[in-house]
Amino acid sequence: MFDQDELHEECGVFGVFGHNNAADLCYYGLHSLQHRGQEAAGIVVQKGHKLSIHKGEGLVTEVFDAKRLAQLDGDAAIGHVRYSTAGGSGIANVQPFLLKQ
Repeated sequence: MFDQDELHEECGVFGVFGHNNAADLCYYGLHSLQHRGQEAAGIVVQKGHKLSIHKGEGLVTEVFDAKRLAQLDGDAAIGHVRYSTAGGSGIANVQPFLLKQ
């Protein structure tokens, strides 16, 4: 049963807007939130009308390296560290989700 009198904090979300190195800043933000989720991490960046994503299972430092971050070129980013509370583990549940039309 869900207890309304207690905090139930899982996962971590970090966003950056209006900075040329948005993915790098988002990476450091996620790293500082790593205690909120150690199962998986992901970042989506925006440059103009283009969205790019990278995500994977593991710690932030295992999912991202300098090469991966350099490929995430944009001035806005949103990132997520996952602590699975629903949906189970696996890459299909790693966020953020990016739906393309």
